[in-house]
Amino acid sequence: MTDCQGKRSWPELVGQRGDVAVVTIERENPRVDAFVILDGSDVTMDFRCDRVRVRVNRSGIVVQTPGIG
Repeated sequence: MTDCQGKRSWPELVGQRGDVAVVTIERENPRVDAFVILDGSDVTMDFRCDRVRVRVNRSGIVVQTPGIG
């Protein structure tokens, strides 16, 4: 378990627009930077308490629970 502070995941955002999800995440946990990525994109595997990836489909809809990492 890590010592990341603040809210860690946002399951309620699945099905929402990615840009709206980013704003919501950063408002609810100001310690993180959230950004949209296309689902299936290659990403680094390092864990960071200040990062939230918001995975969206080609229509810009969140398809996976965003979480710190």
